[in-house]
Amino acid sequence: MSPSSSKRTSTASNGIDKLDYRPPHSPRRPLLQPDAESDSNRHSQSTSYAGSFFEQVAEGIMERDRDRLQRQVVRWLSFVWAIVNCLCAGSITAYSLYGHLFQSRLHYTQFQVNIVSISAELGMYLPVPAFGYLCDRLGPGVPSFLSGILFGLGYLLAAFAYHSGPPPSAGGHGWPFAVMVLAFVGVGMGTSCMYLSAVTTCAKNFGRGNAKGIALAVPIAAFGLSGMWQSQVGSRLLYEQNTDGSRGDVDVFRFFLFLGITLLVVGFVGTVTLRIVDEEELIDDAVEELERSGLLAQDEFFTRAASIHGYGTMETRDLSDSTFDFLQSEAERLKSHAEEEARKKTWLLNEETRRYLTDSTMWWLAAGFFLVTGPGEAFINNLGTIIGTLSPPHTSATTSPATHVSIVAITSTVARLVTGTLSDILAPIAPAYQHHRGPESVENSFASLPPRPRRFTVSRITFLLTFAFILSLGQLLLASGVVQNHPARFAAVSALIGAGYGAVFSLTPIVVSVVWGVENFGTNWGILAMTPAAGATLWGAIYAAVYQRGTESGESSMGKRPDDVLCYGKQCYAPTFWAMAVCVWVACGLWIYAWRGPVGWKRRGIAV
Repeated sequence: MSPSSSKRTSTASNGIDKLDYRPPHSPRRPLLQPDAESDSNRHSQSTSYAGSFFEQVAEGIMERDRDRLQRQVVRWLSFVWAIVNCLCAGSITAYSLYGHLFQSRLHYTQFQVNIVSISAELGMYLPVPAFGYLCDRLGPGVPSFLSGILFGLGYLLAAFAYHSGPPPSAGGHGWPFAVMVLAFVGVGMGTSCMYLSAVTTCAKNFGRGNAKGIALAVPIAAFGLSGMWQSQVGSRLLYEQNTDGSRGDVDVFRFFLFLGITLLVVGFVGTVTLRIVDEEELIDDAVEELERSGLLAQDEFFTRAASIHGYGTMETRDLSDSTFDFLQSEAERLKSHAEEEARKKTWLLNEETRRYLTDSTMWWLAAGFFLVTGPGEAFINNLGTIIGTLSPPHTSATTSPATHVSIVAITSTVARLVTGTLSDILAPIAPAYQHHRGPESVENSFASLPPRPRRFTVSRITFLLTFAFILSLGQLLLASGVVQNHPARFAAVSALIGAGYGAVFSLTPIVVSVVWGVENFGTNWGILAMTPAAGATLWGAIYAAVYQRGTESGESSMGKRPDDVLCYGKQCYAPTFWAMAVCVWVACGLWIYAWRGPVGWKRRGIAV
C-alpha cells in the first residue's frame, strides 16, 4: 500500500477528507439537501396534525349546532301542530249549535239531550288518566293517532244516526237512541286524546323555562277557539235552506261528516309531528334532584338498579379475539343501557304519581275544580235550550246559539291568553324542581333566611280566584231574571261565564305543572281532569230536572201541546244557576285552603 493511500485511509478514519468539503457552487454538491427536507417534512407533519385536530373540533361544533338546530325545529314544529290539534279538538263545545235540533227533529226530551252531552263528557274526562299515562310512557303521538280513530268513528256514527230520523222510542223508524249515545262517547274520548296529546307536548317541551304559562295557555286557548270556528262553519257554510231561500239551521248530517273527516286527518298527522325533545335529560335531572332532596333514603333507586341489572358494567372477554365478539358485547351494553333508561323513567313516573296522589292539597284543588267546571260545562252544553227559554214560544229568535257559542269561545280564548301571559310576568318565579324539595335538601335549608328584595308579584291562585268570581257573576246575572224577555242581554252572561271558565281551565294545569312538575304532567293533569265529568253529569242532570219541571208549571204550561217538550220562563233555569253560583264560591274557599292552609303551598315554600 502506498503512503498516500495509507494516509487517506487514516484520514478517513480519523478526520474529514478534503474531498468531503464541497464549496457552495461545486458541481459535486447534492441538489437536494436531506437535512432541510427532513425538517420540512417534520414541520408539514406537525401542521397536518394540528390542522386535523382543529378540523375535528370545527366538525364537532358544527355537528353539535346542527343537532341543536334540529331539536329546536322539532320542538317548534311540535308546538305548532299542538296548536292545530287544539284548534280542532274542541268540537264538543259546539254542541249547543245542534243540541236543540235533537229535540225538534229527533223528538228527544231534554233529559235525552242532556244524556247525549253527558255521555260525551264522561267519555272526555273519565279516561283522561289512561290517556295521560299513554302520553307519559309512549309519547304524544300514540294518543293523537287514537284520537283520529275515535273522532272519525264517533262523528260518522252520529251523522248516520241523525240522518235516520227519530228513534223508535219517539215514534219514529230511525236508529235507537243508544247509538247516538255511543257515538258521542267516542267523540268525548277523541276530544280528550287530542287535547291531552297537544298540552302534554307543550308542557314537557317548554315547562322548564320561564314561559311555561304562555306555552300552556296558547294551546288551551286554541282549544277554546275550536268551537267558535266550527260553529261558524256549520251555521254559515253547512246550513239548510228555508222555504223562502234564507239560511236556516245547521245541516247536522253534513256538519258531522265534516268534523269526522277533518279530525281524522288532524289526529293522524299529529302522530308523526308531536314529539318530546330531550326527555331523557328531563328524567335524569328529576331523578338526580330527588336524590339530592333527601326524599330517597340510601340511594334507593341506584342501589336497586345496580343489584338487578349491573348498571355500568360490561361482560369480561378478550375483545381483540374477534370483531364479532366486540360488536356483540357493544350491542349488549347498549341494550342494557336502553333498558336501564326505560326502567329509570318508569320508576320516576310511578314515584311522581304516588307523591301526587298522597298530597292532600291536590284533593282540595280537584274538589274546587269539580265545583267550578261542572256548572261551566252544563251552561255551554245547554246554551241552545237556555236561549229558547228567554223568549215566548213561536216567536222569531233575535239571537242564535252559534252567536253565543262564538262569544263563549272568544272570551274564553282571550281569558286563557291573558291569564297565561300575566301569570308568566307577574307570578312569583318558581325554582326548578321545587316540588322535589325535602326536609334534608340543600334548597330547603335556605328557606329560613330573610328573603331577598323581590319585584311585585301576583300569585296564580289570585288570578284563579278572580276569574272564578267573574264566572259566578254571569251565573248570578242569569239567575236574577234580568235577561228574561231580553235575549240581547244574554251576551253579557255568555261573556262572563266564558271568560271565567276559560281562565280556570287555563290556570289549573299551569298550577299543576308548577306545584308537581312536568315530568309526570300527562298523568297528573289527567287525574285532575276527571272531575269535570262528574261535575258535568251532576249539573246537567240538575238543569234537565229543573227544565222538565218548568215545562209542567207556570208560563210554560199555558197553551202547550201535549207533545211539546220546550220550556219558557225564568223557572226553567233560575234555581239551577243560583245553586251554581254558590258552588263556585265554595270552590274558591277550597282553593284558598290549599294555598294558605296549614299544609298549603305557601307554608311549604312553593312559589305558585
